[in-house]
Amino acid sequence: MNSEGIKSRYSMRDIAEQYGFHPNRAGFIPCPFHQGDREPSMKIYKDSYYCFGCGAHGDIFSFVQQMDGLTFREAFLSLGGTYEKETFQDRMERYHARKAQDMRKKEKEKLRAKRKMNNELIDIYRNGYHTAKPFSEAWTDCYNALQYQLYLHEILNEPR
Repeated sequence: MNSEGIKSRYSMRDIAEQYGFHPNRAGFIPCPFHQGDREPSMKIYKDSYYCFGCGAHGDIFSFVQQMDGLTFREAFLSLGGTYEKETFQDRMERYHARKAQDMRKKEKEKLRAKRKMNNELIDIYRNGYHTAKPFSEAWTDCYNALQYQLYLHEILNEPR
């Protein structure tokens, strides 16, 4: 089981209770990491903790590490984690997922550019093309701007 699987299986409250701490209704316990703490000063959240007295904070792995004096690897294994060597198939799946995500991102950017261009075309038309007299200077400027935007639109739609 990987670290995300362990985090989804155990809540921070479960881990604190395994060490004999029982959070009150507000989720506070006395901090085990600094001396002289008689009042609850450590807040136990769903997936993390924070001590308002000494500033200790972290997730279930760092809590187990500090309580038992373990390394991350030892804490991970003590909570039921397993290290599995990644197979070629796993790497290929991750590669294809990343590639698909990149393609979706490029498509979003392309769509955003098209929308921006459409908005610019609408602004040009509203700001003068439909109200100006044909072949006046303002009308010609708007016409040229529209032609330029249409040219850009063709370039964006060109297959690559």
